[in-house]
Amino acid sequence: MNRIASAFENKKAFIAFITCGDPDLETTAKVVREAAKNGADLIELGIPFSDPTAEGPVIQGANLRALSGGVKTDMIFDLVKDLRKEVTIPMVFMTYANVVFSYGAEKFIGKCSEAGIDGLILPDLPFEEKDEFAPICKKYDVSLISLIAPTSAGRIAMIAKEAEGFIYIVSSLGVTGMRSEIKTDLDSIVKVVRENTKVPCAIGFGISKPEQAAKAAGVSDGAIVGSAIIKIIEQYGRDAAPHVGEYVKSMKDAIRAV
Repeated sequence: MNRIASAFENKKAFIAFITCGDPDLETTAKVVREAAKNGADLIELGIPFSDPTAEGPVIQGANLRALSGGVKTDMIFDLVKDLRKEVTIPMVFMTYANVVFSYGAEKFIGKCSEAGIDGLILPDLPFEEKDEFAPICKKYDVSLISLIAPTSAGRIAMIAKEAEGFIYIVSSLGVTGMRSEIKTDLDSIVKVVRENTKVPCAIGFGISKPEQAAKAAGVSDGAIVGSAIIKIIEQYGRDAAPHVGEYVKSMKDAIRAV
């Protein structure tokens, strides 16, 4: 069984996003371990890319810092292998189709499986073009995770029916980043998802406070947080791990109370 299912078993999931190599890979490893120790149910690892179109300024900044620090994809595969010696929760990569293409899709996805990566999120891959990667992902038991956005409208049922791992529901239009309020009618999106699949769904984009995480988890099967974690890493640099751990604990506690 793909590990992703375990993140949602009999509980609401807290999913943490971390950009690999910001400020360096040693810090990334410490942050991942602290997040896992403090209640993260699944970790999204961002592979830095020079043109991260779905990202707001906070995660764009993390991408630039990681790239200027010299982080390469092979170094990230080695990081995951090392983390897998003790981190048992599911881990997925979030990156862009170009990263996978330029590495070689078969080689990249094969190495994901070998390193212990459970899924792949490609925010710039349209649903209609997923067959570029889906058969290779199936071959290596790496879930190709679908995204559903407020603009998906009539395509929600179609995307949900073919989903695997979990469904990433994008809460708001625009790029990633912290928002004071989420105005999208998420209940109606989740309703269509539930009618078409048993695959769990989690809400991301704009969630930074415990009450927002609790609300998202109340509507769906979990909450995804990225920019707020990256802000902590940006603030504390190489000393960020315990601060991220505290933050993850506060968010997970809020979700447990749902």
